[in-house]
Amino acid sequence: MQIASRLDRLPVTRRHRYFVAVVGIATFFDLYDLFLAATISTVLTKEFGVTPTTLKYVLASAFVGAFVGAVFLGRLADRLGRRRAFLLTLGLYSVFTLLGAFSTDVWMLVICRFIAGIGIGAELPVADAYLADLLPARARGRATAWAYTIGFCGVPAAGFLARALVGHAPLGIDGWRWLFVIGALGAAVVWALRFTLPESPRWLAAQGRIGEADEIVRKLEASAPRPLPEPEPEPPAPEPVRASALLRPPWFRRTAMLYVFQLLQSFGYYGFGSLVPIVLAAKGFGLVTSLTFSALTFLGYPIGSALSIPVIERLERKWLIVASAAAMAVFGLAFGYATSGVLIAVFGFCYTAVSNVFSNAFHTYQGELFPTSLRGTAAGSAYALSRLATAAMPFVLLPILHSAGATTMFAVVAGAMVLLMIDVAVLGPRTTGESLETIAARTSRA
Repeated sequence: MQIASRLDRLPVTRRHRYFVAVVGIATFFDLYDLFLAATISTVLTKEFGVTPTTLKYVLASAFVGAFVGAVFLGRLADRLGRRRAFLLTLGLYSVFTLLGAFSTDVWMLVICRFIAGIGIGAELPVADAYLADLLPARARGRATAWAYTIGFCGVPAAGFLARALVGHAPLGIDGWRWLFVIGALGAAVVWALRFTLPESPRWLAAQGRIGEADEIVRKLEASAPRPLPEPEPEPPAPEPVRASALLRPPWFRRTAMLYVFQLLQSFGYYGFGSLVPIVLAAKGFGLVTSLTFSALTFLGYPIGSALSIPVIERLERKWLIVASAAAMAVFGLAFGYATSGVLIAVFGFCYTAVSNVFSNAFHTYQGELFPTSLRGTAAGSAYALSRLATAAMPFVLLPILHSAGATTMFAVVAGAMVLLMIDVAVLGPRTTGESLETIAARTSRA
């Protein structure tokens, strides 16, 4: 049936755009939530009398849950399908985020954040696998960047909503609780939209369900302008089905690269975004000013994501990751040194902008490295390490911030990004513009 080559010959159709939009809107609420706890951390300190030690657990809870979700639900996407995994992850997030809005003490909030985090943890790697499965090779990076551009609008949305609601009590309910309600109800709407998404044809074909895969591809072909070129011959690619294959040749080199990458990128990406309000407070700014600067800084996330769209298919993915990581190290150090409000806003904005060129490149990249039967497992397990590192981050970076200051903390972050650049440059394969089957077949060289 040549399912893969028939998918790759397609132009980007209206149906492809719909799939990208639904995944992007779901990602909006995931990223909204991931950055929410840090945004309202100073408020929780007053609401529940949270101590600096307890605050670390509040910040870490969703990321620990994300570690659990990425490990177990990422594998579920390879076993039961991308669509079922999507519905489960978003359902968990929506229900327990809503429950978190009604927390009566900080430990109830920590528990709700942990379980909601299980859903969040699997959402992004499953999204990466799903988009990689469905999108044509020549448009894979650009379309994935569009999905994440939609998604990253959730980060400034969290910042500006916090700025508007914190300190107020609409309908007699504390503003910070409304922030969780908004996230939960929005995710519930997207959960309903997810029922309209088809299963991944590549996943169905890998399970031997060729007829179902063919039906989905036929619908995509029917929505494309005619005539379509003949499908190209598909290279033979190994289709291992056991997760342990990731730790053996020929996949181990890519697995090692991706695992090291995910451990390090957490310090550069979430180490900045999730700690900005706390860093600003340490620099002496008040609550309202910190929230305002955070919101302005967070505008760089969707703008940087949009800036990646015209370049992500023009530049080799691995070198785009390396270049944007270098820019993150430079702007992070500049932000750490900055003392004036203007420089803090400028360098913070530049950091978040380049970090989302970096993010879109690596989300596309990790979805390309492994065959269909391992794609969700590889992305999920690697992403789990990222969440574990992010959960540990408050216990590592906050003591450095409080004892040595923001400049030293960002020097540690910059060091992590330099190691990441070496990892990808040495071990990462080239992927831009190639079919997933060609990339999977070419495992003997980078």
